[in-house]
Amino acid sequence: MTQTHLSIDFSGSDAGSRRAAAVAHFIATAQRLVPDPENATSGQLQAVAQALQSLGLQADLFPSDNFPVSTDDPARVYRLHEDVQGRYALYVSAGLPGKAVQPHDHTTWAVIAGVRGVERNVFYRRERTADAARDALAPERTLDVVSGNSAVLGPTDVHTIELVGDVPGLHLHFYGRGLDRLPGRVVFESREGGTYRTFAPPDGIRHARIAPQALKAALADGEEIAVLDVREAGVFARGHILFAASAPLWRLELLIDRLVPRRGTRIVLTDADETLAHAAAHKLIRLGWTNVSVLTGGTEGWAGAGLEIFSGTNVPSKAFGEVIEEEKHTPWITSQELHERIEQGDNVVVVDSRTPEEFEAFSLPFAHSLPGAELVYRIGEIAPDPETFVVVNCAGRTRSIVGAQTLIDAGIPNRVASLRNGTMDWLLTGRTLAHGRRTPPPEPAPATLAVARERAAAVARRAGVRRIDAQELARLEAEGGERTLYRFDVRTREEYEAGHLEGWRWAAGGQLVQATDEYAGTRGARIVLADWDGVRALTTGAWLAQLGGWEVLAYSPPASIAVVTGPEPVRVLASYPPAPQVSVQQARGLLDEGRAAVFDVDSRSAFEKRQIAGARFSAPDRLPSFAASVPEHQAILITSPDGVLARSVAAELSARTGRDVRAITGGTLAWAAAGLPVAQGAQGVLTGDDDHGYSPYGFRDLERRDAGFREYLDWELGLVAQLEREGNVGIRLIGA
Repeated sequence: MTQTHLSIDFSGSDAGSRRAAAVAHFIATAQRLVPDPENATSGQLQAVAQALQSLGLQADLFPSDNFPVSTDDPARVYRLHEDVQGRYALYVSAGLPGKAVQPHDHTTWAVIAGVRGVERNVFYRRERTADAARDALAPERTLDVVSGNSAVLGPTDVHTIELVGDVPGLHLHFYGRGLDRLPGRVVFESREGGTYRTFAPPDGIRHARIAPQALKAALADGEEIAVLDVREAGVFARGHILFAASAPLWRLELLIDRLVPRRGTRIVLTDADETLAHAAAHKLIRLGWTNVSVLTGGTEGWAGAGLEIFSGTNVPSKAFGEVIEEEKHTPWITSQELHERIEQGDNVVVVDSRTPEEFEAFSLPFAHSLPGAELVYRIGEIAPDPETFVVVNCAGRTRSIVGAQTLIDAGIPNRVASLRNGTMDWLLTGRTLAHGRRTPPPEPAPATLAVARERAAAVARRAGVRRIDAQELARLEAEGGERTLYRFDVRTREEYEAGHLEGWRWAAGGQLVQATDEYAGTRGARIVLADWDGVRALTTGAWLAQLGGWEVLAYSPPASIAVVTGPEPVRVLASYPPAPQVSVQQARGLLDEGRAAVFDVDSRSAFEKRQIAGARFSAPDRLPSFAASVPEHQAILITSPDGVLARSVAAELSARTGRDVRAITGGTLAWAAAGLPVAQGAQGVLTGDDDHGYSPYGFRDLERRDAGFREYLDWELGLVAQLEREGNVGIRLIGA
């Protein structure tokens, strides 16, 4: 990825991306020609047919490997577009010669155009008979739909289709409503008519596929791409593609707008074996993302092609830390040596580069909380004496290494080292941690701030981070439809909530480096970082630029600029009609009367700490199977800590099952605040660690915990070798 292409469309130049652009153009044309799809006229549909023919003539946009059929799977329907109301539904109908469908209607209008092959359409006149359960059909005309022509059908028209000749067929089918929204369609027993029945949509509607090797090439072509793994985060952590971001199917409505904000971004969805990815593609298409493909065979297909599978979470960032230590020879100190230095009163300062919340949960008893982006900004106040030995620690390895190297690259005069293997090693060597500590970071004095600015600016320049002003920022924002623009405020949570730029997200700088895949799902995008001090954005940007994969810029807002206050707003999209909500008092009444069962769906760890008494926990994608065991007379109540995910999950579960599903308003927090009975523990957990990545810190059994620590540390140390097998991943470290 170079940093010179500032005004081109990064949506992708591959066939799938060009097809997505052509389909989007056709849909816009169709919506203009048929503004009311429920009352389309014949003239309007004829005009749409001409536009569909033009799309079909672009056969290079529809390569066969994107829409595969085989002798084992001789006919398949692939979805290209459908709006959130299920209208303007465009499909590819692919099949081998001989594919045929008995006489049927659609109950909505349909337009068919050819891309390849010959689809023979026979149109019938339907006549009533003396038997109300039987109708007669009389053929009226035949039309072979090929590239360059089309057929138009009204809601009551009856036809058959058959692929004739020797060439596999690929045709475009465009409907007023999606195939899964046509419950009244009928199919006849024969071409003469006879009895008829309603029939379901085609089994397993698919979405355009991309082969593993093609995805591997796409990840290296320099154009924007987002690879999203739609399994739950804990399942994802057991094995995934290096540059895949976790975006679970049932949580997409909460995640996608921030993870992949630009609707034209090239998205590839994956799972283990395509069992979830097509449902996720359907959801994204309905929500407005236009360039969506599914990895053929999922991660199993990727591994089967001889490509590398990674386990763990935030793997690119953690592997980055290992590369830093190996290539830059970041100094480290053992727990034993640190303990001895502290005991004998040496001039040592230990700073913990994790988040304040993690620090409060556990810390070295003598450490200061100084998250990664704050290190250069505040170290001059914590270690003003250049003779002080500065040790940086975290829970494991990555943030210790990155933090120490941050200070070294910035050129502070102190000796700096990372604590080798962090608090894991501290515990493994028989020592204890403190809990509940808070060490508010000091504000830098003017003199130390000036020095910090010089240090941060020097590193950022060497890393290639470019500063922009308000005028250029406005230009980049105006180009947001062509290239993704992430805007992050990298200060502390308290500073962000006290006043931030409207529309900017909060991402504490250290966490943005540690967990980039949780914030910016689109590789090849622009990332603009902002602060008001001229240190933290540059410090964070320097590491992101060296990690590779994005164009990184820094913006220092004017002191007088207007700001908004409060936490980062989260826009929750809607894929399904909302399910009813119940207050916590109503939910309590239903549960007490035995008229409901309650499921928590967000976080197992949060559930174990506090849960509605009698609730069970299920990762959302496993919930339908557990809900099936709930007696029909009981309502299914859904909760989550704040009730936000619960609303989305309840809507989807209701749509999928037709059950009485309701969301508890305000979730478990509102339940507890009302003084209603709560419980703790894992007795109601149904899905293990499916919802979150494994952490050995969660084990109460010390032997199991320590074994987990050793396994985790071995895993991190092995990431460099995995990166070598993966090939060029874009990491470009600056010199000393």
